[in-house]
Amino acid sequence: MASPINLTIQRQVGPETMPQTRPQAMPHAMMRSEMKDLLATALQAAKAAQQLILSFYRGEFNIEIKSDQTPVTVADRQAERLIRKYLNQAWPGHGIFGEEYGSDKKASDYLWLIDPIDGTKSFINRYGMFSTQIALMFRGELVLGVSCAPAMNELFWATRGGGAFSTDGQLRISDVGTIDSASISTGNIQSLAAGPRWPGLGRVLSQANRTRGYGDYYHYHRLASGQLDAVIESDVNILDIAALYVIVTEAGGAFTDLEGQPVGLDTRSVLASNGPLHPLLLAELDRDH
Repeated sequence: MASPINLTIQRQVGPETMPQTRPQAMPHAMMRSEMKDLLATALQAAKAAQQLILSFYRGEFNIEIKSDQTPVTVADRQAERLIRKYLNQAWPGHGIFGEEYGSDKKASDYLWLIDPIDGTKSFINRYGMFSTQIALMFRGELVLGVSCAPAMNELFWATRGGGAFSTDGQLRISDVGTIDSASISTGNIQSLAAGPRWPGLGRVLSQANRTRGYGDYYHYHRLASGQLDAVIESDVNILDIAALYVIVTEAGGAFTDLEGQPVGLDTRSVLASNGPLHPLLLAELDRDH
């Protein structure tokens, strides 16, 4: 497995400072014109996968249980194969790491990260809270993200240094600066609930102006759109969040794990926020830790 993503993130726990989570300038080796073409490929692949996934969603499919006890369907596998086809045809030298078919060309400077259906349980239950996630790492840094929610017909994307967008226009984070004014959503929190940060989460949620449990891609879309102010999760993997990381940070937000550490291939938890809330939330979550 590659080394963790090298993003400059300084952990701070005082309200007077904020984590430096906005990506640096695009590496000179990746020209703007190349990024435009890379994004075009990712968007084409996501839109093609959307049509394929919806054809299964509206029809019938078999369900299998993988060795990790999570479900998988023919839609997951065919969608990943379709996305890989687009990427391999356009960028044959690039590496790919996917949820269903693992990784190849690990030595490449370019590594595509694919989760064809993030939220397979929702897909199986005909509940539209699932998405296709496509991200790109260049020399260990996340530089591009596309997040497509087929059933909800939402498409978000971002490139490093190029801003974050949806089909409705450019995305901008909120400017809420206090927990008691914030809307906060939690996702997968099973291990958090069993650990020392559980009392801290209780304090955060008891102070918040509004709490929700949107989960999956949905609360990150709302965060990047300025409709939500923070997201807390303790049980994720990099394929779930890589594209969303680029989208949230390019919209102006902050994105670390619950330790306040940079996002990398081994990341298993998330604190994502509008930025001003980040040190406040870290301080509350860490008070008993």
